Parts: sequence; structure tokens; C-alpha cells
Amino acid sequence: MARVRVRQHVNPLAHKYQTPVTPPDWERVYANPTQPLHLDIGCARGKFLLQMAPLHPQMNFLGIEIREPLVDEANGYRDRLELTNLHFLYCNIANSLAPLLNSLPTGVLQQATIQFPDPWFKQRHLKRRMIQPEIVDLLATYMVEGGRLFLQSDVESVAIEMRSRIQAHPYFQQHSQTWLETNPFPIPTEREIATLTHNKPVYRALFQKKSDRF
Repeated sequence: MARVRVRQHVNPLAHKYQTPVTPPDWERVYANPTQPLHLDIGCARGKFLLQMAPLHPQMNFLGIEIREPLVDEANGYRDRLELTNLHFLYCNIANSLAPLLNSLPTGVLQQATIQFPDPWFKQRHLKRRMIQPEIVDLLATYMVEGGRLFLQSDVESVAIEMRSRIQAHPYFQQHSQTWLETNPFPIPTEREIATLTHNKPVYRALFQKKSDRF
């Protein structure tokens, strides 16, 4: 399968991305839709999940990506590998995360990862960044008690902003007050490999969903 060439930056506020996704029929997507779910937000080419899914057949994996050609490519690889616990979905999480999470079987969201999101450096573009307070609140609402939320970036200011927004939510507790030295998952992303190969730092943080009974 030929590697698809796509734009690196996609403006999530553009008109073409303002229609919320229609959630799929999860019974048709997964062999067992009630298995615990790992959600990877901004999955790019999906290489992380394509390697994670065979390692954990007892879990389902869902990758969300705003660049449709990458989603088509990733699902093509999924089909070739005959993985029935993995799916990639084209959507904009800013308006589609809520209907997606609401459509899932109750109590399946166990893990979520946000890895190397577009940094959008310019001040006027900060509202395009992926992790807004509303997204954190949705993850906290639907994630099971004890569930894990992992983030990483090679841009310190972006990592600090993401970490601060998650720290501000009462349902999430940070695993360590310092950046994690290693990735808690066995598979690195392509960006992570490239960053470490050039001896540059990766800023990582892990959170756990606290009890909703205070």
C-alpha cells in the first residue's frame, strides 16, 4: 500500500470540519464492542494503534484523526492485518467527541492517549489546539474510575498547557509531579522515535480518573 501524502496542518475551525460525525454501529465495528476501549486522539497514520491492537486482543482500540486520507490508509492496514479490535475514524474532536463517547457502550472507555498534537505556535491560532477544557471534561465524564489519560509532546509549552488543563479538572490525578522519563506504553509513536533519535526531550504526563464519589 502506497504511503499517502497529506497536509501536515489542518485547521479544525475550517467550515468543512464543522459537521459532527455520525457515530458508527459499534456492533459492526468491533468483534466484541463491550471490551475495554483505548482511545487515541489525533492518531495520524495509526502506527501506534496498529501495533498496540495485536498485543492486547482483550481491548478495543479507536483512533481519531481529522485528516481523512490518513484514516482511510490506516483502516486499509487494519483490514490487511485482520484486526477486529481496531478502528480508525475521521472526525473533528471539537464537535464529534461528545456524540462518539455518548454512543459507546457504557463503561468501556478505559484509556486515552494524546500524543504530539499540532502545536499551533501563533497566538491567534491557540484556539485551534486540540486539548480545550471541554475535551478534558468529556474524557473525565465518560472514562471509567481508575482509567488512564496519557499525553506527550516534544514542545514544552504545549505539554505544559495540556497538563495544566487536565490538572485543573477535579476528576483527574497526576501520576507524578514531574515529567515522566519513559513512555508507559510499549509502543512509541513515529514522532516520539524521531524526537528521541535526535536526542531531543519528550514531555510526558500520566493521569488517572479519580472516583466520582467525593
